[in-house]
Amino acid sequence: MAEPMVETFELVKSFAVRRGFFAQRKRRLAAVDRVSMSINAGETLGLVGESGCGKSTLGLTLMQLYEPTSGQVRFDGQDLVGMPPAQLNRVRQKMQMIYQDPYASLDPRMNVAEILTEPMNIHEMGTRHERITEARRLLDIVGLPSDSLERFPSEFSGGQQQRIGIARALMLQPKMLICDEPVSSLDVSVQAQILNLLRDLQTEFNLTYFFISHNIAVTRFMSRRIGVMYLGRLVEIGPSGAIVEGPLHPYTQALIAAVPDTQPSDSHRQRRLSGDVPSPIDRPTGCAFHPRCPFAQEKCSREEPELRQLKPDHAVACHFAESISSRQTFIPEAA
Repeated sequence: MAEPMVETFELVKSFAVRRGFFAQRKRRLAAVDRVSMSINAGETLGLVGESGCGKSTLGLTLMQLYEPTSGQVRFDGQDLVGMPPAQLNRVRQKMQMIYQDPYASLDPRMNVAEILTEPMNIHEMGTRHERITEARRLLDIVGLPSDSLERFPSEFSGGQQQRIGIARALMLQPKMLICDEPVSSLDVSVQAQILNLLRDLQTEFNLTYFFISHNIAVTRFMSRRIGVMYLGRLVEIGPSGAIVEGPLHPYTQALIAAVPDTQPSDSHRQRRLSGDVPSPIDRPTGCAFHPRCPFAQEKCSREEPELRQLKPDHAVACHFAESISSRQTFIPEAA
């Protein structure tokens, strides 16, 4: 059995917000709320959910770019929370990030050679010649010509900029990449190229991926397992095939039903998901999804369901998951 590369235990990241007259009332927004999960070495764990549910915050907290409010993050057996900065910098060499907006993640005043060699400069790795040689090698691997080194980010298309971002993430020979919606800003044809590139790189470099996306179809293509997030909490996690073909949580069913169907039928229009996503500052009591759930019962408004395993490697946070048909699907409420 593969060993976990990353583990989180009751991980929380909250932010202070002020509300009320002259912003005197101080409250906490729990963007990540008691998330426990693991990512095995060499696998891809996907994470899906609506915008604002805390997916990107979770990725940034894993990297320790956000300091956790509480809980643990373990990488290769080491607890990162509270780790001295010098030691944390050494660990970060093995855990890199690919960002959603490729252009915003690249310094427009630096050419590609400077962008790619900067990580090695920071960590004092290799000579200048060795850094340039490695940059040229990785450009070739991600499908860009070596003469790109002297050009600037604005001279490239969005897909090419993302290839530069991927090459930069590989410069330190990491074990794991956190991919934060890496194709959502790209054209559909370019998305396919980048996704195939990421899969090829995973095989070639034996990488572990944490793949964040709002697109469940893309996530299934990339991932062996999928986690579903709602208002900062995991509501379901399991094998990608089981999540997509036999979802146990009503919210997961709603996400899947929202994917356009080329041959829609009445059987896919059995329930309608209504209402807006509640504010993470004023979370509903009990199950956070209950105000929008057509299966909600009185217990759902009182008691918060725990994430529990119902099938092999398949866990769900729903009081009545056993009684909800996995074939039951939803459509989004019309605007």
